[in-house]
Amino acid sequence: MELGFTLLFNSILLGAGLAMDAFSVSLANGLNDPGMRKSRMSGIAGIFAAFQFAMPLIGWICVSTVAHHFAAFEKCIPYIALALLGYIGGKMLLEGIRCTDEVCERTELTLSALIIQGIATSIDALSVGFTIANYNFIEALVSCLIIGVVTFFICFAGLAIGKKAGTKLAGKAGILGGAILIFIGLEIFITNVFM
Repeated sequence: MELGFTLLFNSILLGAGLAMDAFSVSLANGLNDPGMRKSRMSGIAGIFAAFQFAMPLIGWICVSTVAHHFAAFEKCIPYIALALLGYIGGKMLLEGIRCTDEVCERTELTLSALIIQGIATSIDALSVGFTIANYNFIEALVSCLIIGVVTFFICFAGLAIGKKAGTKLAGKAGILGGAILIFIGLEIFITNVFM
């Protein structure tokens, strides 16, 4: 395969598909902080994009080197995503329930929470390494960069939409955001374990 239209098109489609979980989490993050500045939104979208860039590349490296070890780990992915998103979503949900009035303080989205969200929403992208296994290193790198860029813009849009809706929802945004994260974790788990 050479760097051309097919690689670009496939990478954009992969990026859009992979970014849907990160989009939903970004939506929840925007709901939780309707006063978020654009620089913060860019940073959050950048973290998700970095993980969506790195995970397929790590998957490609695993497929190219130690594929038999990666196949065993792939079975753990839905459990890890469920645990991480369930923990973060449950925490947001409980804080939203405890906070019944609109004057409640919003919990700050820390770097560690963002990293956990980034891992949870991109861990399934490791398996993309199998789909790009026939690429050489440069093609895999370009494909992963495109996936990261697509993820950035999709997550930024999710944050903007969530921020706008969060302003209207005020005190209930934490409950909705936590429920969304738990739902995403369950969706990843159910689709990968039972289907």
